[in-house]
Amino acid sequence: MASLLLGDYNDLEVARETSVGLYLTSDDGDLLLPNKYVEPGTRVGDILRVFVYRDSEDRLIATNLRPLALVNSFAALTVRDHSPAGAFLDWGLEKDLLLPYRNQRRDLRTGERVLVYVYLDEESDRLVASAKWKQFLSNATFPGEPGDAVRLLVADETELGYPVIVNGTHQGLLFHNEVFRPLRLGEQLPGFLRQVRDDGKLDVRLQKEGYGEVESATDTLLKAIQAAPGGRLPLGDKSLAEDVYRRVGMSKKVFKKALGALFRQGLVLLEPEATVLK
Repeated sequence: MASLLLGDYNDLEVARETSVGLYLTSDDGDLLLPNKYVEPGTRVGDILRVFVYRDSEDRLIATNLRPLALVNSFAALTVRDHSPAGAFLDWGLEKDLLLPYRNQRRDLRTGERVLVYVYLDEESDRLVASAKWKQFLSNATFPGEPGDAVRLLVADETELGYPVIVNGTHQGLLFHNEVFRPLRLGEQLPGFLRQVRDDGKLDVRLQKEGYGEVESATDTLLKAIQAAPGGRLPLGDKSLAEDVYRRVGMSKKVFKKALGALFRQGLVLLEPEATVLK
């Protein structure tokens, strides 16, 4: 047996069957996996991977549904409803996640998406959300060097660009001139570290700098052409920048450099709005 990880996945053993579902065992007591979440053929003694949280009556309960956020993580969730206690967020489970008023940065509308951090409130032992996500970021020096590949989570949009959460721990900024299509709050995408600023915040970009960027883009473009039906990719010198980014994830400038490299290597034929494998 093991202690439960509230707000996370747990591997728990089936202890007994009842009319309402299966009871799973842990060091913190048995908890119910309701019948609607029980896979056919499950038996006593089986080990199940389940998500554990509290139901509407504050009881520990297991589910095989996959939530949109785990404890101690960031996510963009949609406001489903309001109450005197705060806003309720849709996180993919039957019971919505509470965003208390004290954890809100401003009034929120039903249907609006908001970036939050999910944590276990020690006083109530309940999972709650906070829209004041910056206070949950690390103050430690970022363990990376310029050029390193990083994971980005879009947290906001400002006049300068998109504030992002880098590798789930640090705040970064993706400048508007590095972005070639609108980004959605909560969108996750790969990027690269540009620099660590004096204040500890990070500047990031979506593509590598220098020759390595073109080399990487050339490889990406060739694979996209090879995978296209008949070896004909509907992108060319006259294509819109938005179409280029949507299809191959690079700027028009980098695309043209990669296109030129493939042409010089004799690998492709060029059309105004298409590239064909030779």
